[in-house]
Amino acid sequence: MVAVRFGCGHGAAADDPVAVAIRRRCPLCMLLDETQRTRGDLLGRVAPAGRRALAVETRVGAEYDWQCRRGHDRFRATVIDVLTGPGCAKCRANASAPGAASREAGMPFMKPGLRVGTSMTEQRLRAMLGERVRLHHRANAVRLARTFYGRQEVWPDILVAELRIAIEYDDPGRSRRAHRGLKEGSDVEKDEALREVGWEVIRVRAGGLDALGPYSIVCRALTADVVDEIVRLMTVIRGDAAVARLRIPASAST
Repeated sequence: MVAVRFGCGHGAAADDPVAVAIRRRCPLCMLLDETQRTRGDLLGRVAPAGRRALAVETRVGAEYDWQCRRGHDRFRATVIDVLTGPGCAKCRANASAPGAASREAGMPFMKPGLRVGTSMTEQRLRAMLGERVRLHHRANAVRLARTFYGRQEVWPDILVAELRIAIEYDDPGRSRRAHRGLKEGSDVEKDEALREVGWEVIRVRAGGLDALGPYSIVCRALTADVVDEIVRLMTVIRGDAAVARLRIPASAST
């Protein structure tokens, strides 16, 4: 078997003379990026005996012993199962039991300490949209009726809570790979989970990305016309009267 040294620094030792060096990140680091987790999160959940090995692990199918965050017994599982599933056998049983879907499914809420990378363009989109409609600044997450990458919540870029509309800004980034491939499939699943609890999603697809979903705005870059189109789609989804109640008069936004 050929030893591989990945661009993230994991894999074969740097001084291994026969190792093959590749620029891309290892499969585990790529999955951590997809699920918006860190290796530190995993190290905090794995049983102490497995921490040293997990610190340099590259395989998403590697098995370890894990500690349940809800205090259940330790359990054996692969890294990918821990990152994308509800956890131990008891947690899985609870998640699939009748009535497990919370009455709060679909409710927006504020998740304290939420750390999600926000680009300058996303910040500009929020500011421009905030000049047109009132935005709810006390909510940054939505409760789901099922788990999404091991959590019963999602964190859209922008929430218009009164209309139950989430707005996502997607572009391929410097790598030209973001929001493509596996991440595109993840975006579709996220949108479906939101629709299951009464939300709709408007996606701005910039930088050469194709449309994704019924309410996509395909554009080269963020402009005032794109933001106006977001507001127009809000009226298509929820009606003129509902959006009118949130509109900010032009004189107030100048």
